[in-house]
Amino acid sequence: MKSKNIYLIILAAAIAGCGQTKQKNMTENNPLFEKWSGPYNGVPPFDKVKVDQFIPAFEAAMTEKQKEINAIVENTQEPDFVNTIEALENSGQTLHNLEAVYGVWTSNMGSAEMDKVQEVIEPKLTSFNDSIYQNKKLFGRIEKLYNDTVGKNYSEEQQRLLWRYYTNYVLAGAKLDDAAKKKVTDINKELAALFTKFRQHQLADENDKYVEITTLDDLKGVPEDVISSYAQTAKQKNKNGVWLISNTRSAVEPFLTFAINRPLREKVFKMFVSRGDNGDANDNNAIIPQILKLRAEKAHLMGYETFAHLKLADKMAKTPERALELMEAVWPAAVNRVHEEVADMQKIADAEKSGIQIEPWDYRYYAEKVRKAKYDIDQNEVKEYLQLDKLREGMFYVAGELFNLKFTKVNDVPVFHPDVSVYKVENNNDGKFIGLWYFDPYARTGKRSGAWMTAYREQNTLEGNVTTIVSNNCNFIKGKGNEPVLVSWDDATTLFHEFGHALHGLCSQVKYPSLSGTNVATDYVEFPSQLLERWLPTKKVLQQYALHYKTGKALPDELLAKINKSAEFNQGFQTVEYLSSALVDMKIHLEGDKAINPKDFEKKTLEALHMPSEIVMRHRLPQFGHIFSDDAYAAGYYSYLWSDVISADATEAFTETKDGLYDKAVAGKLLQYVFSKGATMEEGKAYRMFRGKDPEVSALMRSRGFISK
Repeated sequence: MKSKNIYLIILAAAIAGCGQTKQKNMTENNPLFEKWSGPYNGVPPFDKVKVDQFIPAFEAAMTEKQKEINAIVENTQEPDFVNTIEALENSGQTLHNLEAVYGVWTSNMGSAEMDKVQEVIEPKLTSFNDSIYQNKKLFGRIEKLYNDTVGKNYSEEQQRLLWRYYTNYVLAGAKLDDAAKKKVTDINKELAALFTKFRQHQLADENDKYVEITTLDDLKGVPEDVISSYAQTAKQKNKNGVWLISNTRSAVEPFLTFAINRPLREKVFKMFVSRGDNGDANDNNAIIPQILKLRAEKAHLMGYETFAHLKLADKMAKTPERALELMEAVWPAAVNRVHEEVADMQKIADAEKSGIQIEPWDYRYYAEKVRKAKYDIDQNEVKEYLQLDKLREGMFYVAGELFNLKFTKVNDVPVFHPDVSVYKVENNNDGKFIGLWYFDPYARTGKRSGAWMTAYREQNTLEGNVTTIVSNNCNFIKGKGNEPVLVSWDDATTLFHEFGHALHGLCSQVKYPSLSGTNVATDYVEFPSQLLERWLPTKKVLQQYALHYKTGKALPDELLAKINKSAEFNQGFQTVEYLSSALVDMKIHLEGDKAINPKDFEKKTLEALHMPSEIVMRHRLPQFGHIFSDDAYAAGYYSYLWSDVISADATEAFTETKDGLYDKAVAGKLLQYVFSKGATMEEGKAYRMFRGKDPEVSALMRSRGFISK
């Protein structure tokens, strides 16, 4: 508590504005406030960061950006595209760079000390952003340009950027009266504090809770490399002679898939699905209704029926009703497939004379038995060919085949942790430098669970050739010593998925940073990443890079054939697990300002959907960070399904050709109209330019085996 008070004192002093001398003292020798220097057009100073530097750096960076905004507002010249829109694009570069580093320290390098910084910074940063969005004179300049385009020779990219600015400002409350603007600012400050608490509670449950195994017999069936990782986890927590199953997906799912001990599977399962829902200091159930109420209030102030209607106003789906229409079209087929999958599993359980009915903690375990019985595939056998380092090389190969990209490891760039490696990316044809790719693959204490992509710097040509810096972050279990890290097929798919996001950033060829790379609608952004997953099971990837970790031999043709034959296996489970979360997300945000009890709402909504009892939501509400740790995917988790309709349809553009997924002509159009385009064109139009038509839901149904091909 004492440390927090010190931060508040520093913040109060900065707010008071103690003059330029004070400002200089706050930023002197503070690398977070300095322009990025070094090779490759400058890189983040990860090796110089100290937690106590963040607050003074944020104060100075916000002050700097405010001066830049003031210069735009006070410009006596008539607003034009250069002195208003391009000036806005150029503003706040120091703050943007700082937020990139801050995101690493909150997501990859979390600590109690950093938690205190977040509690100070998040509300302050939110208020600062609101002050810009709600600046009357600034919005007046933007609105004048938006309403006066007659006779203006704007490029399509400029038109999109002007639309983006106008729409973002309107959706942030720029058209509200002063009283309503203040209410929005107050709401956003409260939400920022609640989001921070939600994230911290979830991370605490993942870091602090675990199941301790004291006898090796209880780990029967679990692969040796996974057992070794449990031992490593125990050592990290200073526990010797035991094994710890931490409360993260990467640790829990292998145990649920392979462990013979059913009571322990149940214990591990319940620990994992109860994150944020244990009635203790890290319980999130009281936070959720507060977030929902504030979101509903904000939507009403903006003139929208619900927060869901506000959130989808600038998305491809446009309305919650259209998003629900898609989800509800897929749901029945997915549920029917689950019933078929459960029936297959129950047959095996009955044949074993186990006397059990399939429960959620049995699903993965018996699914593997069905996989063996139906397709003669042992996931552990497949895993022996899936070395993380080799798969990374396989991803580089795909990037070269599709987009002529070449990746070379470099050692002259500072990193934030020894686990991180960095690669320079060049055009394989002319050697042109494209950008940097950072890779942080391993789980550790203080790192949030899951996998994600981040852009530290967006490509643009507004003032020179600014190259991009992107990163992929995963939570694989590190091997023992120099042993190769083996990953599951699902993890390999995730690896390719996140690399798809990275390629979306690396292939960007736009003028304005706000339209660069992955800065597209959330229900389109997952399309390129989901599409890239399709290259993992190709023969060219698996026979060159799926090499046995002991023998070095390539994955055999017969095993590849089995993998391809089983491509539609367990699609019922995967679709229902995800789609139930997406439906609950949308439905809870359509409740408006009704009082919500999260447990009751989740239970009743799933009952109304006839959710199969053998499955739980992929993200139960108390741990649903996508929708309660910020607004990014709130009322927008449907986006993965919307995007997968597009990716399934795009896959057929390749498979309709003789060269399949490696067809150069289709890849060229994919680069031209999707991966390089960013948001410089309306997303639906860009897709039609690539495909020649709109995407069809039937493509998704075919890809998941719900209808015949």
